[in-house]
Amino acid sequence: MRADARRNHTRLLTVAAEAFAEHGEGASLDDIAKRAGVGSGTLYRHFPTRRALLEAAYAARIEALGERGEELSRTLPPGEALTKWLHEVCVATIQVRGLKTLLGSAATDTPLTACGTVVKTTATSLVEAAQSEGTLRPDLTPTDLLRLTHGVATAAELGGGEGEITRYLDLLLNGIRVNRG
Repeated sequence: MRADARRNHTRLLTVAAEAFAEHGEGASLDDIAKRAGVGSGTLYRHFPTRRALLEAAYAARIEALGERGEELSRTLPPGEALTKWLHEVCVATIQVRGLKTLLGSAATDTPLTACGTVVKTTATSLVEAAQSEGTLRPDLTPTDLLRLTHGVATAAELGGGEGEITRYLDLLLNGIRVNRG
């Protein structure tokens, strides 16, 4: 990429992240281009779809969630690592406008985006470890869990925000843990 194209790319990502934070995933792409000091054609050359721009703007956050899952799996027992990671995914989903769409893509059976792949890979690793530990139902798939977690984040958002996440996750996780009695 030429130096001016790299600058435009970087400026577009910075402005897009700000616009998505302010207005959610529906932020005006024309406004993003204007605020970045480029034409709409330049925006679309770098990011042919809204989804591509959204993914690029949040790629670092998604990667950080994946890395956090790996870190938790090294430092906590599998069931605890999974619980902590799910809580952090829910918090990120509520705090970062537009992230819900990207995380939701990991909970589908359609071809995954780069962000969806990171989340699904992390979830798969954590779910399999908790199942091997014997704390998580063996019939639960990572996709099932991501769909349920997406629902928990949505319910928490509707029910008062981050303060509800722990309660809703506890209700969910009590339903999917192995019953030992």
